[in-house]
Amino acid sequence: MSCVAAETDALFYLSDAVTQLLEHREEYIQFGIVRYFAEYFTSVKNGNHVLFREFSYIKATPHNRASFIHIFWKCFRQIGKNGDLLTVLEYSSLLQLLCPDFPADMVQNTARIVLMDDALDCLMSLSDFIYSFQIQFYYEEFLESVLVIYEDLLEGKNPNTVIVPTSSSAEPLSSTASEETDTQEGVDSSIFVKCIEGLCERFKHRHPSILAMKEVLENNPRVSYYSFLMALAKHEGISQDIGALPNRSDLLVDPEMDQELERLVAQVAISPTSNSSSSAPGLKEPPRKASPRKSLHQRRRIEMESDGSTEETDSSEN
Repeated sequence: MSCVAAETDALFYLSDAVTQLLEHREEYIQFGIVRYFAEYFTSVKNGNHVLFREFSYIKATPHNRASFIHIFWKCFRQIGKNGDLLTVLEYSSLLQLLCPDFPADMVQNTARIVLMDDALDCLMSLSDFIYSFQIQFYYEEFLESVLVIYEDLLEGKNPNTVIVPTSSSAEPLSSTASEETDTQEGVDSSIFVKCIEGLCERFKHRHPSILAMKEVLENNPRVSYYSFLMALAKHEGISQDIGALPNRSDLLVDPEMDQELERLVAQVAISPTSNSSSSAPGLKEPPRKASPRKSLHQRRRIEMESDGSTEETDSSEN
């Protein structure tokens, strides 16, 4: 199955590369077609190919989704490092800086995981948001199917006939169980996990590890949909399987990026320091000195190229 998926993804990238080449053929023909394809697939390998692409492209393959999550973390890690808390709208704006048509409802669904569907206008930290976003975005189709299962269980529907017709392990909900569902939060975890196992057997898209989901559901006798998703978002094993984000303890640590920022800050600091060391009138002196030197250099260059004597230049300088 993984080989088939890899072959399908390779064809997707090849098709997109050709499409981009045809749409911008005048530019890329001058650039060199061989070089264009080499750089296109290098960018795919490095994961920066999803920058500023349309939403349909960044969600087209698991690699694209993981790459987009990783780039979002790289670009806005400093927000978490500064301890800033942002609203749903602000996170949506950040995502749209990287993908202009990124849908707002995806961000709303992520906020429901963090805030448990209450007070969606509350502020969220980057760490809470980004791991929940990772689960919501990477496993979107799977979570939609899980929500259908959850809602049907809440209504007391038979998971055998409605949700997982191939499963023989899940028993129909009794009237007592249905009454308990109405009075208690969430659904029975043991029934829920059996339904999810059946879903995974026939699901075509990516889904979290079944062992990880069992581990999450076995901790509580009953579970709500969003508490289940929050537990998945906090599960380090699932995050490692996706491979887009570091562990929570290392989320705000990026030595390469820190070194680059330090280098840029040092460059910015050098310029004002050198200017501030001179007096206020002296701040205007560097451009005054630079201009005649340049014109003098230009004059001497003209003199060397011309047949005239240097006496004219000397007299003009004086």
